[in-house]
Amino acid sequence: MTIEGKGDCAHQPRVRLGMVGGGVGAFIGAVHRMAARLDDQFDLVAGALSSTPEKAITSGRDLGLDPSRTYGSFKEMAIREARLKDGIEAVSIVTPNHVHFEAAREFLKRGVHVICDKPLTSNLADAKKLKKAANESGALFILTHNYTGYPMVRQAREMVANGDLGKIRVVQVEYPQDWLTESVEQTGAKQAVWRTDPAKSGAGGSTGDIGTHAYNLAAFITGLTLESLAADLDSFVEDRRLDDNAHVMLRYEGGAKGMLWCSQVAPGHENGLKIRVYGTKGGIEWVQADPNYLWFTPFGEPKRLITRNGAGSGPSAARVSRIPSGHPEGYLEAFATIYTEAARAINAAKKGVAVDKAVIYPTIDDGVKGVAFVEACVVSSKRNSAWVKL
Repeated sequence: MTIEGKGDCAHQPRVRLGMVGGGVGAFIGAVHRMAARLDDQFDLVAGALSSTPEKAITSGRDLGLDPSRTYGSFKEMAIREARLKDGIEAVSIVTPNHVHFEAAREFLKRGVHVICDKPLTSNLADAKKLKKAANESGALFILTHNYTGYPMVRQAREMVANGDLGKIRVVQVEYPQDWLTESVEQTGAKQAVWRTDPAKSGAGGSTGDIGTHAYNLAAFITGLTLESLAADLDSFVEDRRLDDNAHVMLRYEGGAKGMLWCSQVAPGHENGLKIRVYGTKGGIEWVQADPNYLWFTPFGEPKRLITRNGAGSGPSAARVSRIPSGHPEGYLEAFATIYTEAARAINAAKKGVAVDKAVIYPTIDDGVKGVAFVEACVVSSKRNSAWVKL
């Protein structure tokens, strides 16, 4: 059995990487750094790690960055790195949502590839402007919808594309959490404060933070295009300014129907991402808590368990697996897959050749669709859950 791991990146030079955000105490910045290191495809060489210059310097020192390449602002970093012979080739943007647009634009206009956390921006107008900037730049734009990196998610996508489920009829996807069940933002909890602030998060709370992941996962696996939705959004916690629970009905082009539930006030759920897809010939089910398993039920037959790199799994799953079946791979490895796919695309761009068609990562187009999804949910809910076209 072949374990692909680094694959066609194995003998490539490491990509010189910078980071915006992700300083001391930042959860997602550390995740991005681990993901970038896992397959040994990136060197973190520069950073504007905090909006506070003092904290940025401290964070750079803690990470062992050259002090001369630790910057007090992303604009300073973009300008100076673009002038250096060995300046960064790509930048990771791991800030709160409202910073994504300005930061990404500064690097795009200097030809630096962008790897950006989701959602793309805090509003649709900025998302469309950023797409235009990316198109004009010619630089690559990778959006870290990391759940698309799981091998069995790739397996599910392959099975749908191969027609194993027949014509898709029903999609059910959910992402419940419980960490905002109480008003923790009022205690000053860093992760909660900005996520519940419309000025930093955008119009969506749970819809933007985790609903976009659920929406993207459904689109990635099924290949379906969302036509319209009807959403019922709630802010159950008193005085919370953004939604903490959403029920969304989905209508896809071609007639398929779907339901999406995202919640951050569901006690007993930590990161309960789950998807079920049903077609005319069968159904599949994947749960992030058991990410190495995919259940497949051909109509009229017993359920079948497909395991990562086990019997019945296909090439798309094997391509992004690092270890033999039976050893669990999880969240960090899935995140690393997005970074390794980015490295493959960046190295192809440096050589001026087309990237392998097997390379898959969420793009800026996926980002625009995600922000459009959030804004459509907000509009629909304000109209008493009326159907809204995307």
